[in-house]
Amino acid sequence: MRTVCRAAALLAVSALALTACQPSDGSKDRAKGTDKATASPSKPTTPSKPAKPSAAPSKGSSGGSDGSSDPDYDVFPCSTYDVTFTATVAEPTTSSYLLKITNKGGKACKVLGHPIVTFGDLDGQATERGEAPGIEDAIRLEPGETAYAGLMGGAKDGKGKTVNSIAMTMNTESDLEQKPLTASTPGLYVSPDKNSVTAWVGNAEDALSL
Repeated sequence: MRTVCRAAALLAVSALALTACQPSDGSKDRAKGTDKATASPSKPTTPSKPAKPSAAPSKGSSGGSDGSSDPDYDVFPCSTYDVTFTATVAEPTTSSYLLKITNKGGKACKVLGHPIVTFGDLDGQATERGEAPGIEDAIRLEPGETAYAGLMGGAKDGKGKTVNSIAMTMNTESDLEQKPLTASTPGLYVSPDKNSVTAWVGNAEDALSL
């Protein structure tokens, strides 16, 4: 009987010892937390690069400061260096002539105002007849295109002279020095203050009817 009691007491002591050696639930949690804390650190995140601003203007912009939104911003006035020139009799009884210029260059130019017409070796020039459009409404003369003006002859009143040629320069609204273009005008009667010239227009009929 003593042997049995001694054995039971030893088993009870062993059970208490095993219970003392086992960690509590809190210890397990702390151990798990330690394992997590010792895990390798994550890589630092790289900040994203800021978006580059677009250099192109938005669709709603009205064009650059160079005026490139205006299709005529680089179209200059026509000079005698840009055109060819002819004069053709339109009405023999009144010595009226149709003046014609053609753009001989490789780019457009603008025909401004009235032609400046002088008569052979006589002093003075033809007076301007009618109104001319402003520079914004002036004829845009593309390469190969033509513009016209009408030169009205003077009445043969015995006060004038007959000339066989005229010279023409273009209105450029500048001090550009031009080489006058000449044309033959047999029998053109020049009467003081009687010869007039129309502004440049887009067709011959209008030039002779103004």
